[in-house]
Amino acid sequence: MTVDTESQRCGVVAIVGAPNAGKSTLVNALVGQKVAITSPKAQTTRTRVMGVAIEGDAQIVLVDTPGIFQPKRRLDRAMVQAAWGGAQGADLIALIVDGKAGLGPKIEPIIEALSSRPERKWLILNKVDIAAKDKLLVHTQKLNDALGFEETFFISAATGDGLAELKTAFANAMPEGPWHFPEDQVSDATDRMLAAEITREQLYHQLHAELPYAAAVDTEKYSEREDGSVEIHQQILVGRSSQRAIVLGKGGQRLKEIGSKARAELASLLGVKVHLYLHVKVKEDWEDDRFIYRDIGLDWVE
Repeated sequence: MTVDTESQRCGVVAIVGAPNAGKSTLVNALVGQKVAITSPKAQTTRTRVMGVAIEGDAQIVLVDTPGIFQPKRRLDRAMVQAAWGGAQGADLIALIVDGKAGLGPKIEPIIEALSSRPERKWLILNKVDIAAKDKLLVHTQKLNDALGFEETFFISAATGDGLAELKTAFANAMPEGPWHFPEDQVSDATDRMLAAEITREQLYHQLHAELPYAAAVDTEKYSEREDGSVEIHQQILVGRSSQRAIVLGKGGQRLKEIGSKARAELASLLGVKVHLYLHVKVKEDWEDDRFIYRDIGLDWVE
């Protein structure tokens, strides 16, 4: 695709919202491929993830932020700080709200925080495919009464309903200016970071409620072999030995399954053969380790 550089538009859209509103699913859908991991588990996204979408002559830099919630621990505080940091200086802030839930205790503090921000603000009601239509209109009215949004959109990030219109609207709202990224770049995440996230996604998908939220994946080694394949060594950090047993599974079978699924997805995303080696380590205080925060892309907070 050739775009006249004089007609180019480029801007940043920060996607904010409560945990599990569908932010990562929306970003992946608009980019056209996976750049952020998803899971039904709340607070899956931990760091600011950037996806790059193209619509006509516009490049839309989408910042997928961690869900904004009431932080209780250091990790929580770092995630919430990353969320608001991702919205800083955006051309547009899009608040995504679960269309079934509407305005509630999880959304009210976000609305309050947004009210004093100078950026343009749009409202996106997600999951409209499973929301009652009459309640959806009530939710929309209450949200717009709480904060006068410039635009309101109804979508289903999962089914694709309303996404074409939303993407066109984002593109039209971008300021004139040169693209920030090459045409074929879809994210700012390094392959090393992506590898850790894909493994963490498999932990959530396969263990669900069995595995507490407090688990991390650290990519210790990422190297390319002479044949072009990639060798990845990762450690899965958990807080207690009982959690280690859950991740390992009987005879190590669960860990093998996690590794197998993560390896297959990484090979598909990277386009090369992947050799993935996983081990599980008990580290009770990993949430207080500065180096872990650095490796997973979070700023340390006191």
